[in-house]
Amino acid sequence: MRKYRPTLMSDLTFLPAVEMAAQIRKKKISPVELVEAHLAQIEKLNPRLNTFVQVDAERARRAAQDAETALQREKNLGPQHGVPISIKSSIGVAGLRCEAGTRLRAGLVAHEDAPLVTRLKNAGAIILGTTNTPELLMAWETDNLLYGRTNSPWDLDRTPGGSSGGEAAAIAAGMSAAGVGSDGGGSIRVPAHFSGICGLKPTPGRIPSTGHYPTSAGPFALLGVVGPMARTVADLQILFEVMQGPDDGDTCAAPVPLRWPDYDELRQIKIGWFENDGRTPVTPETRAAIRMAVEALRDAGFQVERFQPEGLEEARRLWHKFFVVAGGMLLRPMFAGRESDLSPILKQFLDWSAAEPAHTGRTLLDAWVRRDAARASFFAQMRRYPILLCPAAAIPAFRHGERSWQIEGKTVHYLDAWSYAEFFNLLGNPAVVVPVSYSVEGLPIGVQIVGRPWEEEQVLSVAAALEKQCGAWKRPPIA
Repeated sequence: MRKYRPTLMSDLTFLPAVEMAAQIRKKKISPVELVEAHLAQIEKLNPRLNTFVQVDAERARRAAQDAETALQREKNLGPQHGVPISIKSSIGVAGLRCEAGTRLRAGLVAHEDAPLVTRLKNAGAIILGTTNTPELLMAWETDNLLYGRTNSPWDLDRTPGGSSGGEAAAIAAGMSAAGVGSDGGGSIRVPAHFSGICGLKPTPGRIPSTGHYPTSAGPFALLGVVGPMARTVADLQILFEVMQGPDDGDTCAAPVPLRWPDYDELRQIKIGWFENDGRTPVTPETRAAIRMAVEALRDAGFQVERFQPEGLEEARRLWHKFFVVAGGMLLRPMFAGRESDLSPILKQFLDWSAAEPAHTGRTLLDAWVRRDAARASFFAQMRRYPILLCPAAAIPAFRHGERSWQIEGKTVHYLDAWSYAEFFNLLGNPAVVVPVSYSVEGLPIGVQIVGRPWEEEQVLSVAAALEKQCGAWKRPPIA
């Protein structure tokens, strides 16, 4: 087999995943060579970044040998044949720990693959291991008492975000070609934005959340999803195609067929953009990134108009009632008699939740009805603008432990900084984050592209057009 010869072995790990698969099919790269390059990158960087909680080197090497054999026979070659990926450690991978960052599940090993993992393996992907999360995923900073803190490959003093922070940092640093995160309040999109990569939050049920812990049930089934993370939109598209489709274990699932729009059809869609929700200011660099994205899409032939949606504040308040208030009520009893096992980050979250009146049956029902009304009103507005463009968060990656920031003379508090992502968990819209620019400190800034439920293909297609115009991806300095 003729080998692909990058300048450095680590250069191999920064190829787009679709390019890795293409080079493997052309027999220019060996799956064995590719897995070894990723394992070497993990060995080099994981001590400083702390992205992986478990590396499954032995099984990854065996899978690479099997992929090599299948390649020679030209049999069973899926769209991700031989591509090494990672999985957030809240998603079941048979034989690997699925602890979700909590001592309550220390040492727990998944007995079976989540359906999305089975689909990825059937497509030929090779699982390198599982990545770090905050405890029970309830934070936008990745740290826990089991494995400690994950650092950003852009600045070790900063976080890659949460709760899919380990996943984002691993992909950004070339330790994984792509992977899977989960998102109940920005947990895919904020880490993607912080880390300079792409991430898709799908419509609940489009990609099955079966096999995820905590389970997406009750109020969390309305908010929480699993979705792909990668360095390019093309990689997101392939991952999405492989993972999407209904599963009986996901109560939000629906049999929605794939439908990719052609470019002429896509350019007929009006895009509405806003840079401020009227409550939480964003940094001047974030505003500049939004305007840069607007001009890039116009240059690509899209109709892009300023639009200020109504009802965002109602969506933020209702998200808080479901995620913070109901979330605290579900999680707090789990630590009865085991309070010493609480990580500081989760304790802080539970304290915030406890400061709010607990739900009664009436208040939860009221919130649910108001949520449905908010969705109906918002979707009516999206008839004119089926795609929205807006910030992913108020700030770029923050320093470990920070909980408030000054933006243009106003204090922005921790939970408010991610409201731009939280809106769309409450409303159930699919959304993609794409890197567009960088702060004066050299930190990535992504923008968020939002679509109507079940229209992921449109969102991803617009994201691909924006990525092509901006070309903003960079290799982080640590890698």
